[in-house]
Amino acid sequence: MFTGNGIKLFAGTSHPELAEIIARRLGVSLARAEVTKSGIGESHVRITESVREDDVYIINTGCGEINTALMEVCIMIHACKIASAKRITAILPLYPYARQDKKDKSRAPITAKLVANMIQKSGCDHVITMDLHASQIQGFFDVPVDKLYAEPSAIQYIRTNFNLADIVIVSPDAGGAKRATSIADRLGVDFALFHKERKKANEVSRMVLVGHVKEKIAILVDDMADTCGTLCLAAQHLSEAGATKVYAMVTHGILSGNALKNVEESALEKLIVTNTLPQSENVASCSKVEVIDIGNVLAEVIRRSHYGESVSKLFDEVPY
Repeated sequence: MFTGNGIKLFAGTSHPELAEIIARRLGVSLARAEVTKSGIGESHVRITESVREDDVYIINTGCGEINTALMEVCIMIHACKIASAKRITAILPLYPYARQDKKDKSRAPITAKLVANMIQKSGCDHVITMDLHASQIQGFFDVPVDKLYAEPSAIQYIRTNFNLADIVIVSPDAGGAKRATSIADRLGVDFALFHKERKKANEVSRMVLVGHVKEKIAILVDDMADTCGTLCLAAQHLSEAGATKVYAMVTHGILSGNALKNVEESALEKLIVTNTLPQSENVASCSKVEVIDIGNVLAEVIRRSHYGESVSKLFDEVPY
């Protein structure tokens, strides 16, 4: 029985809705903190209750004003550290700057490593995140990093809403093939992928389908959807290749720029995202967007972490 004794759950300003879901699932109240912004853009944080010898969890995600969200996390960690918190865990459902994980050009920064350094130097003891864009980011830290997966929740959704005999899992690029094959193998269904060539970093020029989708319901799976250009182009190719319907499932629905318009006008039946980022406005603006709640997964990993239990069970199962 989870009592909540010795645990403090704080929320930044990036995703208070998810923090409330987690707190409600755990049966605790969010700890009190004043997070404000000055006229020149400085973040001000004041922890308004004692955290001495407490197990502190700070929830903020990498969206919206991402630099503000990152600074809030670092300042809150520091504030709790010098207030004698026993242990401090940063919960970052979407890791900030996750796509800047390697030096792909001359003089390019590895910003994901810089973010890891900032979080650690602030005084963080433990990091919890979900579906990292690149797994090597875990190695940027010298503190424990628990990388959760949305895969069990996605599999549960597919089993509940589709006839497995009718579907094929599709990866929109070769980089996501491991993720897609893992889901396909666990469901016992077929797998296909696209090979894509890019003119620019976020502009796809050509896509070639490898695999058979004719007279099947194609489900595209990816870790994040930003402008949705790749997903919409893939959906068009799948329809032309004979797929009866096309769905897309992504963990992080960033949906920037004209993404919602692109999805609405595309061949996609639905775009299914998790609530690692706020999605209420996107759902209201686009009838094709549907949300899977992963608050129960994050709540359970907090409970297990607090009591020193293994979290590896959550890599394969959805908590109830």
